[in-house]
Amino acid sequence: MPVGPEEEKLLQEGEANKSRRVELSTASLLKVAPTDEERKIIHDLFLNTLDTNTVSFRSRMLPLKSVWMEDAKLKGLEICHPQQRNIFNRIFGGFLMRKAYELGWANACSFGGCRPSLVAVDDILFQKPVEIGSLLMLSSQVCYTQGKYIQVRVHSEVFEPLTQQHSTTNIFHYTFSSDRDVPSIIPKTYGESMLYLDGKRHFNQTVES
Repeated sequence: MPVGPEEEKLLQEGEANKSRRVELSTASLLKVAPTDEERKIIHDLFLNTLDTNTVSFRSRMLPLKSVWMEDAKLKGLEICHPQQRNIFNRIFGGFLMRKAYELGWANACSFGGCRPSLVAVDDILFQKPVEIGSLLMLSSQVCYTQGKYIQVRVHSEVFEPLTQQHSTTNIFHYTFSSDRDVPSIIPKTYGESMLYLDGKRHFNQTVES
């Protein structure tokens, strides 16, 4: 039981975070379709990229002060050495968090043309332990922007060379702030559009709320 107003506030914040995590999980775009409002957002983005000279579904043009999502990626590879192990003889979670953050920051830095400031980190869930000697593949993607804010998603996975299997270990969501307005990020494919909406959801939950 909480003792005093400070602990009561912490408990309430913890419960709110738990509810938010459950809400994001149950409404995951990997499970359910986008809402009507979200579908309109994606359709408007698509219409804004059509070439007015050809009016063709295949002909797309990048709007001014915008960047295609496919051009806002940054990838990295880590070989997990014994020096990074924890007491369970697995790779220490803090090492994974640091590497993911560094890659996400570097991507935001490259995208925004400045040294960005970290505004928010969404909940971090460890889906699978990482064994010593693993090939850890990190992929960062700028998935949403608004004004001076840059939302970056970092996907962490382990690659097993013998079986050629990829296994997701973590997905990190970072919100960075630039010292200037940044270009708009524009998805091309349906999959990128889902990443865009997912990034917008996380931005709204962690920053606008």
